[in-house]
Amino acid sequence: RAVAPLHPVAVQCQEAQLLLTVHRDLFGTGRLVRAAELSLGSASCPPVAQNPAESTVTFVAGLHECGSTLQVTPDSLIYKTSLSYKPAPSGNPVIVRTNPVVVPVECHYPRKSNVSSKAIQPTWAPFHSTLSAEERLVFSLRLMDDDWSTERVSNGFQLGESLHLQADVLSEGHIPLRIFVDDCVATLSPDRNSSPRYAFIDLGGCLVDGRADDATSAFVSPRPRQETLRFVVDVFKFAGDDRDLVYITCHLKVFPADQAPNPWNKACSFNKASSLWAPVEGTGDICSCCETGNCP
Repeated sequence: RAVAPLHPVAVQCQEAQLLLTVHRDLFGTGRLVRAAELSLGSASCPPVAQNPAESTVTFVAGLHECGSTLQVTPDSLIYKTSLSYKPAPSGNPVIVRTNPVVVPVECHYPRKSNVSSKAIQPTWAPFHSTLSAEERLVFSLRLMDDDWSTERVSNGFQLGESLHLQADVLSEGHIPLRIFVDDCVATLSPDRNSSPRYAFIDLGGCLVDGRADDATSAFVSPRPRQETLRFVVDVFKFAGDDRDLVYITCHLKVFPADQAPNPWNKACSFNKASSLWAPVEGTGDICSCCETGNCP
């Protein structure tokens, strides 16, 4: 990414070194940090250059320099270091106007490369041009209209109605992913650990609310796409409590779309007609633990 106040840190992973460019408007507030307050790695290496016209500073360090560490995975060599911002005390020791910051920096290099008997063509991307890219996963959970066409304007419901909930992940630049809902908890406060609490999705993707005799809650199958998971939950309130506001907190996760769902990654509903648990995709045995309660 280009260095700008909205994206103040840019990394180029070169063959034997990394080039780090930092915009001095580190927080995007218009207040420029001092170059002397920036350093790289546990060795606190200083910047090697400044560009006053663009308000940037530049760090250049060998992959093994400035206290970087190496992690080896089956497919990659990962060099890790960090950019540190340590503000000097202000003129008034009673107050502070900014906080110290540590920005993780990584360079990933593939351990496997193309091998050919022919000469490398200029159009190929050579090994040393591999750059580290930031991968962002943007999750969302929305209340939808009954036909799933748009987000619901109102969050008010009557008992007897149903919540239409849709979980999505935006995974631009990533491998194809399939989203799952690990658990969902309803509480009377924003604290998901408060009491009373009701887990209507539990055990790593079991919609346990649908197991109740008076409920029809279920995941919607098939999915419209791998990055979306829809589920319908019958409206409820907490017994013995007159408050009409319920907070719902869900844990969303993703799994490679080309891998089969398993007991760890599943979306299972209870089918009252067959008295069996059934997954949105995958074989029925991945849902067996929803009945026993012994999910991994």
